[in-house]
Amino acid sequence: MSSVYDKPSLWQRIRPVLTGFDGPLLVAMLLLGAAGLLTMYSAGFDAGTRFADHGRNMLLALCVLFVAAQISPQTLMKFAVPLYLIGLTLLVGVAVMGVTKKGATRWLNVGVVIQPSEILKIAMPLMLAWWFQRREGQVRMPDFLIALLLLAVPVGLIVKQPDLGTAILVLSAGLYVIFFAGLSWKIIVPVLAVGAVAITAIVVSEDHICQPDVKWPMLRDYQKNRVCTLLDPTTDPLGKGFHIIQGMIAIGSGGIDGKGFMKGTQTHLEFIPERTTDFIFAAFSEEFGLIGGLCLITGFIFLIGRGLMIAAEAPTVFTRLLAGAIALSWFTYAFVNMGMVSGILPVVGVPLPFVSYGGTAMVTLGLGLGILMSIAKSRRLIQS
Repeated sequence: MSSVYDKPSLWQRIRPVLTGFDGPLLVAMLLLGAAGLLTMYSAGFDAGTRFADHGRNMLLALCVLFVAAQISPQTLMKFAVPLYLIGLTLLVGVAVMGVTKKGATRWLNVGVVIQPSEILKIAMPLMLAWWFQRREGQVRMPDFLIALLLLAVPVGLIVKQPDLGTAILVLSAGLYVIFFAGLSWKIIVPVLAVGAVAITAIVVSEDHICQPDVKWPMLRDYQKNRVCTLLDPTTDPLGKGFHIIQGMIAIGSGGIDGKGFMKGTQTHLEFIPERTTDFIFAAFSEEFGLIGGLCLITGFIFLIGRGLMIAAEAPTVFTRLLAGAIALSWFTYAFVNMGMVSGILPVVGVPLPFVSYGGTAMVTLGLGLGILMSIAKSRRLIQS
């Protein structure tokens, strides 16, 4: 008979680590990643080492996911304020002495060149979830105003770079936390109504407000051009409207079941711009058609739905708000990317989660997924 002092075996020691993952969430991520690798092999066939680099980025994201899943939500709370302050400080550093590429100042050289705005994709919901956890049971309107201020400062600095795509992602992640924290519909509905009226006014008065001499408040000329090009891309089919037109042609030419793997003419004749990054959904839809596109969308719906289920069952205010914001941030990624490729949203440079090429974005997504795994694990530990 074994002694009570016998040391546990190696498997007994590592089993809790390896079996603590949320199975459905991991399967959804791996299936989307497989679709991304398949599309990257085809779309990046003539783009050097894109396929190999994409595979490496996915492995790196899985490593980050594994490490983040081992960090308890209580420890994550301790990182919330320092990570937010570090991200904010780096954004100020970008504004003062940032590195400029292609007319945008988004990077900072700290021995290696980094893009601090990526930090805020995770730091922002962490910070706001921490703030509302501190105010649990006594949230008042001033608390929401402070949360909006905490959100507005980094978003303003990111918009100034300019980086509208990342600003949208950081803003949406913060707003999701504020919404789940209980912001009244009496405030939400009027804001949505004003937005709907503004969009309607832009569409109705397109011929006037899109004239070159008309300035839009708070928007730069290139941002105005993106909106006007969305309304009528045929006004400049070889210039500003080229991206949208070619994306829609590729998606439409795929038909019901697509042209087949490696047979996308728009993709391989290089008519689709940024076919391995922002416009990879167009390349995917051309080769796999409407059926493939619906399967991909179903995968995202399952991933987001599973994330929201984890949020609904989370044991604390902090974990509930954080999980909900991370899950819905994937919705923002997917909706904005597919929308801009399909011609229903302006082109703003947002990747398709786990599918598009990009090391920093992939690591950020892996970190968010790992945090969700940690929250799911903490719920199971409490229940047991």
